[in-house]
Parts: sequence; structure tokens; C-alpha cells
Amino acid sequence: MILTNPDQPVPIYSLTQDPILRGNLFSMARIDGMMTHQSELLVPHRKDYFLLVFVRRGNSRHWVDMAPYVTQNNTFYVFAPNQLTVKEEPKPMWAIGLAFTREFLALQESASLNKLPLIQNPHNAHEIQLSNNDVRFIEEILEKMYTEYTLPGDWQRRMLTAYLTVLLTYLSRLYTEQFENDSLAVDKLLLKKYQTTIDEHFHQLHQVSDYAALLHVSAGYLSEVVKAQSGRSAITHIHERLVLEARRMLFHTNHSLKEIAFDLGFSDASYFSRFFKRETNMTPAEYRANTREMYQ
Repeated sequence: MILTNPDQPVPIYSLTQDPILRGNLFSMARIDGMMTHQSELLVPHRKDYFLLVFVRRGNSRHWVDMAPYVTQNNTFYVFAPNQLTVKEEPKPMWAIGLAFTREFLALQESASLNKLPLIQNPHNAHEIQLSNNDVRFIEEILEKMYTEYTLPGDWQRRMLTAYLTVLLTYLSRLYTEQFENDSLAVDKLLLKKYQTTIDEHFHQLHQVSDYAALLHVSAGYLSEVVKAQSGRSAITHIHERLVLEARRMLFHTNHSLKEIAFDLGFSDASYFSRFFKRETNMTPAEYRANTREMYQ
């Protein structure tokens, strides 16, 4: 879990609780320069609905199932139900998003959508790369969907389902092309296990060798696989997880630096402060002051 208190369950949000895309079965919204809602910033959570976001412009950082992402311009992002999500940075974004529940997909006209690769998501993908032609096609479909969504009528649900079928089918083709050579190999599973194990033990364990022992592999082999599969060193994964939790505590709690350092397994506050400054270019105190000022 990604919480200070391991006994506290990660919250699961329904579509009716979404701060932007609040709805019942289906919802859409334009995001024009909006920042992450304060209620979601640095709060690990899961959603019980599908969230699809076409980002026109933005570079905020977030995590999905313990993998960090920085949003890219003209890129499509898919959040599947029950994925563990953390929004890390309060930066503005220009995008259009749509959300729908499994119940919406179970409707007679759209039941077959459950079988599409994008919905099944065997590669646990999140980021879909788009060409210029893809961007034009997706923008056109989303604009038609949004127009239909804002004009309720007898045919609205059928029209939205038809547009959604085209969109998800198109994205599924891109998904298949993007990941066709991405086999579900043993190395990928090891990376996933490593990330999960970090999530369970980062409060106590800060060394790659500690996790290698838990996973019954050598530290050298683990480092090699993690680097090859993720593009980042094994120790970077540990450090990023510690920084994420430190940011969450600095923003959401009034704990002293000493208390936060102790909770995260550091021997003293000064060591924690040096670590945080090295990783973020800000001291813990500066980060706490800057983020809280932003939401005053």
C-alpha cells in the first residue's frame, strides 16, 4: 500500500466522486489549464471506472501502479479500474477527458467493447503514443462526442456509444501496434514484483540488495533487469518511492521533519533533508511552504 498507515485501506473512488468528471455511467469534461484537484494531490487511490484523457498540453507527473509518468503533449492516457494512482505535481493541463463505468460497457449496444485490447489491457499499459494523423482523428471524434454529450436527447446514449466504439477500436489498434513486440516476459514480471515489494517495504528497506534477497535473485541481476525493463536504475525506483511519500506527508500532515524522517526509515532528520534536497532540488521545508502556498 502507499499509505503511512499500512492498516488503512487505499480509497476507491466512484465516478460520482470524481472532482472533475462527476457522473453516473458516462461523463466528459474539458480541462483548460486546470490543476490537479487538492483532494487528489499525493493521495494514493484507485478508481472503479475507466478514465481516458487526451492531453493536448501539460507536463505534470503522476504514478500508475508504481510506475512514474510525466504527461506528454498530444498523448493519450488510459486509467483502468483498480489501478493504483497518485497525482504528484500541481501543474496546469489542457486536455479532454471521458470516463465510463463497467456497467456502461455492459449495455447491449456496447457489450463487445469489453473484448477490445485497450479494455483488456494485457500489457498493463497507460500511455498511448500518437502520430499527427492520430491526433487529428482523435480530436475530431472527441469533439463530436463532447457536442453530443452536452446536448441531451432521446438518441444521446446511442450516439455516445457509437462514437465511443469508434474511439476505443481506433485506440485498440494503436495499442496493439505499440505493444506487439512487448512480450509478457519473465523480466517484466520481475520488474512488477520489484515495484510491488518496494511499495510494501520502503519504510524499512532502502537498498537494492535488501529487495533482491526478498525476491530470491542476486542484486546484480535485479539491477540489470530493472534497468533494461524500465530505463531507470533499481535504486532510482526506491528513491522515487521515498520522495513521493515524503512529499505526501509534507503536504498533508504537520509532522516535523524528524517525525517524517523516522517514519521513512532515515537515521536522522539532517540525512533525510540532504536526501530530499538532492532528489528534488528543494529542502523539505521549502517544498512544504511552496505547495501549501499554491493552494492558499
